[in-house]
Amino acid sequence: MRDILKSVMQLSQIHYKDINGKESRWHIVLAIFVAIGLGLLLSNQLTFNSKYAIAGLELLLIILLIFVPFSAAAKRFFAIVLLAIISIVNLISLGLVIAALFGGLKVDGHELLISSVAIYLTNIIVFGLWYWELDNTREAVPDFLFPQQSNIKVDPHWKPTFFDYLYVSVTNATAFSPTDTLPLTHRGKLLMGAQSVVSLVTVALVVARAVNILS
Repeated sequence: MRDILKSVMQLSQIHYKDINGKESRWHIVLAIFVAIGLGLLLSNQLTFNSKYAIAGLELLLIILLIFVPFSAAAKRFFAIVLLAIISIVNLISLGLVIAALFGGLKVDGHELLISSVAIYLTNIIVFGLWYWELDNTREAVPDFLFPQQSNIKVDPHWKPTFFDYLYVSVTNATAFSPTDTLPLTHRGKLLMGAQSVVSLVTVALVVARAVNILS
């Protein structure tokens, strides 16, 4: 089975992590559950369709990933679909919050403030998951250069885990730029740039205006 999977990897020129890899996945599942929980904090006026229907779809994908013995390629496909759904819903919610701030929707100021914080935190979690998922698909060309990888005093076998990518997401969302970890590929730079823009809009526009409504 492993030989067959290896052949599929070579044909597609994509190197997936071993489905029985050493990195524990519980913290990744926990992060997804937190993102789903943050989505439930949003008002139904500030999310696409019904937030409960979206949460149900996301939970269904998690159950499929955990309990169904898919191949590594299939698991990655469903994981990307799940991340894409959460990302799109979060962007739509941000657009609806901005519309509410400019008078397009009538939403309570407290709901706007809670929604903006939920969107900001979801943005951090989702991009941390994107960084982790995409950077572990190719062995030859990493998307990010961590300081441990350029320090000869660090274990040469050191590999970044999800917590490292989550830290990158936190610092990028707060500083709006790379800090100690640098993007090396175009898709890495595109992701970090997109996250910075979303974070900047959320913090500078949404939160500031929501606070003004409450004051």
